Amino acid sequence: MNTADSIQNQAINTIRFLSADGVQKANSGHPGLPMGTAAIAFTIWTRHLRHNPSNPHWPARDRFILSGGHGSMLLYSLLHLTGYALSIEQLEQFRQWGSLTPGHPEYGHTPGVETTTGPLGQGFANGAGMAIGLNQLAAHFNRPGFNLFQPYIYAIVTDGDLMEGVTAEAASLAGHLRLGQLIYLYDDNRITIEGSTDLTFTEDRAKRFEAYGWQVLHVADGNDVQAIDEAIQQAKSDPRPSLIICRTHIGFGLPTRQDTAKAHGEPPGDEELDGAKRKLGWPVEPRFYVPPEVESFFCQAVERGAALEAGWNRMLAEYRTAYPDLAKELDRRLAGKLPEGWSAKLPEFPADAKGMATRAASGTVINALAGIIPELTGGSADLAPSTNTLMKGIADFQPETPGGRNLHFGIREHGMGAIVNGMSLVPGIIPYGATFLVFSDYMRGAIRVSALSKLPAIWIFTHDSIGVGEDGPTHQPVEQMMSLRLIPGMKVIRPCDANETAQAWKVALEDRSGPAALILTRQALPTLDRSALSPASGLERGAYVLADIGDGAPDLILMASGSEVSLVVEAGFKLAAEGRNVRVVSFPSWELFEAQDAAYRESVLPQRIKARIAVEAGVTTGWQKWVGDQGSVIGIDRFGASAPAKILFEQYGLTVNHILDETQRILNGVEFTEK
Repeated sequence: MNTADSIQNQAINTIRFLSADGVQKANSGHPGLPMGTAAIAFTIWTRHLRHNPSNPHWPARDRFILSGGHGSMLLYSLLHLTGYALSIEQLEQFRQWGSLTPGHPEYGHTPGVETTTGPLGQGFANGAGMAIGLNQLAAHFNRPGFNLFQPYIYAIVTDGDLMEGVTAEAASLAGHLRLGQLIYLYDDNRITIEGSTDLTFTEDRAKRFEAYGWQVLHVADGNDVQAIDEAIQQAKSDPRPSLIICRTHIGFGLPTRQDTAKAHGEPPGDEELDGAKRKLGWPVEPRFYVPPEVESFFCQAVERGAALEAGWNRMLAEYRTAYPDLAKELDRRLAGKLPEGWSAKLPEFPADAKGMATRAASGTVINALAGIIPELTGGSADLAPSTNTLMKGIADFQPETPGGRNLHFGIREHGMGAIVNGMSLVPGIIPYGATFLVFSDYMRGAIRVSALSKLPAIWIFTHDSIGVGEDGPTHQPVEQMMSLRLIPGMKVIRPCDANETAQAWKVALEDRSGPAALILTRQALPTLDRSALSPASGLERGAYVLADIGDGAPDLILMASGSEVSLVVEAGFKLAAEGRNVRVVSFPSWELFEAQDAAYRESVLPQRIKARIAVEAGVTTGWQKWVGDQGSVIGIDRFGASAPAKILFEQYGLTVNHILDETQRILNGVEFTEK
């Protein structure tokens, strides 16, 4: 064996046993995947991946996704070895409190982690989103001699990834779109937690992906670096996305657990781990051993990465001279800044008793901004005419038009969610995805990951209530909005009219600290006449005083979101005519309101006012926080029905008369403090 082969074998075993040592020390984790795919990872990271460990956010880098995030020690070992800011001490603290090495990779937590993975299939689909976003950047900014963006997206995917439905959705779309940047290496170890894949997964995966429009390649031995390298080279030369099926052995080297389910998700134990080390010629002690020659070999990635980025920066400097306007736009977009004066393009809607659906207002906003914010891109799950998300006069994103910004996800909500998340990870791209609110359940996993990862995805959910009408309870959301509010870090915004909708978009575009869900109506809502109300929307603060009606300080608060705000406004004026002093509060976003200081919250909802009524066309759970023990919530705690919307609102008590009756009921039981 020559020196190069010796170092290669040592390097692969270093990856393998750093990972296994981490799992064993934590007494928790998944050793099987890292031990079985170490050679695959080595080949990607040392022969193909263009990255700079000193700058994990270099815009032109390739991306690596460990879609099987349970094998996270594999990724942490690679990051440490190649010079990222991840010390050996952090590897030794795998899965421990406060460490940079949590049980599954988390974007924004560990340097070099490109996306949060663990929920199987999410990483697979994220890669498709990254490819779309990077294609859009390339089409917009690349010029002859200046290929600023030409990266590949490599992933290690697993049996579990391929079984999940989200992968089927994303793979189908990626094949149609010919996302040739995707090079996925499939860890075909044929083992899951319950045993052999013969139990549940006997389809021909190769033919399946060929049918999707992917190039499918085979590597007979997942430890054969040369064969893996040649397959990746072949994948790069094909315009289709590529799946390289590598026959691997879970827990490779473990004396009794290799190729068994026992290797998947539990520490091997000292005796088994030591046996694997002896079998593969590795020192039993010390744990977390990195031979000096291996350390030197991997550290070349730092110098190599710096040179790659320096070359790109030289090209960018020449680009600035040749294309100064494009360069200025690129700088702005990479810095996450919006164009100057963009908010002046937000439409203002005149008062109108008939009004318009907030989905229609949203469509007007999208089209008003599409020309001035070129990074705005998105689409729907085959519902653009209903969700009003099509940007008029702008090309579709298709294989022939990679600069297109209208996306057609097909009827693939879960895939859409994970793909939009992937696009959110590309700097200079602002993506949105749209469907009916009731179908947000189909994309729940992706929405949750967007919040966990603080991704600035914009979710547009229309048809937000029983106002859907005749389509009936299967399409009428009652619990979905509240379930979205339960997700930490999710901004849920339900505007009450066209002007609040414009402000909701402003918040979503300006606050890129996490995802935003815009909850919009199918039915028309009055555009409020603000001559007798608050002169401007306070939506950005979550809740605000729409009007204090009456001759004195208010002794009753009526609050609502969305379509029900016009109901409480009308009820407020009727109560004032009867001599009551009423405060009407528009409450579009709990999360934005909770982010305000205590003084502002008290100014909107004074503690002294105990008589409070909240109205919302959804489940009442949670509103008790805002109405208190003596208040009341008018909502819908059962499924809807098939009937015209007007009839449904009457039958479910979402009427002015019901609000008046409920007001009388709670006022009779509330004692007021002195004003």
